[in-house]
Amino acid sequence: MKNRVNPELLAGLDMFQDLVLQPEYLQAIREGAAQMRPPANVDDSLSLTDEIIVGPDSNPLPIRIYREKSIDETLPVLLWIHGGGYILGSIDDNDDLCMRFVKEAQCVVVSVDYRLAPEHPYPAPIEDCYAALKWIADHAEALNIDPNRIGVAGASAGGGLTAALTLLARDRQYPSICFQMPLYPMIDDQNNTPSTNEIKEGFVWNQKTNEAGWKMYLGELYDTEKIPAYAAPARAEDYRNLPYTYTCVGQLDPFRDETLTYVTKLAQAGVDVEFHLFPGAYHGFEAINPNADISVRAMNEYVQAVKKGFERVVKVEA
Repeated sequence: MKNRVNPELLAGLDMFQDLVLQPEYLQAIREGAAQMRPPANVDDSLSLTDEIIVGPDSNPLPIRIYREKSIDETLPVLLWIHGGGYILGSIDDNDDLCMRFVKEAQCVVVSVDYRLAPEHPYPAPIEDCYAALKWIADHAEALNIDPNRIGVAGASAGGGLTAALTLLARDRQYPSICFQMPLYPMIDDQNNTPSTNEIKEGFVWNQKTNEAGWKMYLGELYDTEKIPAYAAPARAEDYRNLPYTYTCVGQLDPFRDETLTYVTKLAQAGVDVEFHLFPGAYHGFEAINPNADISVRAMNEYVQAVKKGFERVVKVEA
């Protein structure tokens, strides 16, 4: 399998050790990731504001708001949801990407620090994300954002929560979402596609780590037939009336086939979709190897997809 990896991505793969994802090790893994995270290079033209909003059951829910200091006009807004297999990750993980969205896609970004499993299994993470989405829509005037141009995006588990959130907002009929970008999303708890059976170990995220993540996220629901689409969006039966979608996945990612199936079902349901399959790329390739040509192309696509997602609304309204 390693001989199929894009040569630019080999160094990052060799540096990445397999994680032992058991509950008793998670706190140490989270702390280690925080220590290794380089500090964000904050652009002087941007403001980053941390706030605590009221989450589900009146729990405090941290969010971070990114915006241009000098722009007073009403802007679209993107809710960003970090990844981490539903059990890892932090609001601090994607500052640089969120700032790029602000500057190049001309939008406000709100990132949500949702609660993590296994301490807080489903539905806590998705309900936290919905609370952040609803807060954005409810405070559109105060935030000076356009309630008709709200997008949602995230990678891996953040992509899974993105896909789940658009289903949830559609079914609750609020707020209206114009664009979603679930990047290589973690959406199929059954963990038995050809690609998960192909990537059984190694490659950053694999069938073994995927099983551990789903077990902790679903808790008592795991391995039952009671798993709702809001937990595992691959189980949804109706994909109609979902927003314009951009997504991608690496060919050597265990999520390859669930993403391909998801894209197909969206297209069949009449949802406009743009999709890119990156050959030679494994899970999280662009974050681990940000300077590789393929990673630069992928990140540029993300920014352009957000920009296009918001511009489509303006053209439709015009």
